[in-house]
Amino acid sequence: MFYKFRLVVLILISTAVNQVAAQSPAEDNSWWWEDAWWNDGLIESAENHVIESSWTSYKSGDVEVPALVIRPSDDGNYPAVLFLHGRRGLDDLVQRHARRVAARGFVVLAPDIYGAHFLGTHPIEHDYALEKDVDAAVDVLLSRTDISTDKACLYSHTRGGYYALKVATTFKRQQNHIGCYVSFYPHLQDPNAPEPLQVYGYAPEIEQLTLPTLVFIGDEEQYQRRRVIETSIDVMQSKGRNARLIIYPGVGRGFDFRPKNVRTFADDLASKDSVQRAAKFMRQHLTGSNSGASSAGALAGSAL
Repeated sequence: MFYKFRLVVLILISTAVNQVAAQSPAEDNSWWWEDAWWNDGLIESAENHVIESSWTSYKSGDVEVPALVIRPSDDGNYPAVLFLHGRRGLDDLVQRHARRVAARGFVVLAPDIYGAHFLGTHPIEHDYALEKDVDAAVDVLLSRTDISTDKACLYSHTRGGYYALKVATTFKRQQNHIGCYVSFYPHLQDPNAPEPLQVYGYAPEIEQLTLPTLVFIGDEEQYQRRRVIETSIDVMQSKGRNARLIIYPGVGRGFDFRPKNVRTFADDLASKDSVQRAAKFMRQHLTGSNSGASSAGALAGSAL
């Protein structure tokens, strides 16, 4: 009798679960689904360019800001990308990320904001004066004769995401000079805000950000950062804005630049996929090319 009762309970539970699943809306996979791969086994080829790099500098007020320029090593013109480093500064590991962007076919300007002010790595407090150095970099990049676009995309990680947010909104660059916002696990709150706001709030500038936005994080991202990022994307989507959060399983913070001795297979998969998706996204919004990119309009939800 007991076993019959348990069987009946299991059947009822299974039926209820199936009914809930049937009533739940299907997850939107249109942004990543590819019929060519599913039906015919075709994998889209990556765009690869041999790159070259050089150092330059520009004036921001009385400060001379060193900057790395990375671009394909030919005579062609390419879309413009402003690469903004985070708390690590523009060290060798972070420069590798910038090179991977340029190798997709972009002219990348990466200012060394901390180096310009003789700051060490991983500063705790945010110096608002440094924001003007990032803003000045927009004009420097867009004045180059080897770019093919009249706007640039802001590409950043960690605290660089906050610099990018301020340049787009407070400095009003999103109106005429910036075409999109891409960031890896960005700090989307004022770093000087009190602790509760670091976890439960978000930068008020998020309300003003209207740029097409693409953000990448790992599923193992720090809770206080992940919560702010997810909330920020939800706020933008609730306003009908083009914002997408992609979450990679099995990786955490730093998956894009973790060095070889601690790097995992999942880190590498996430890094390669994210830079490819970022390149398609930027090309779409800087040149109008839809090749491999998601459709225009508001993008709902995050993805595992």
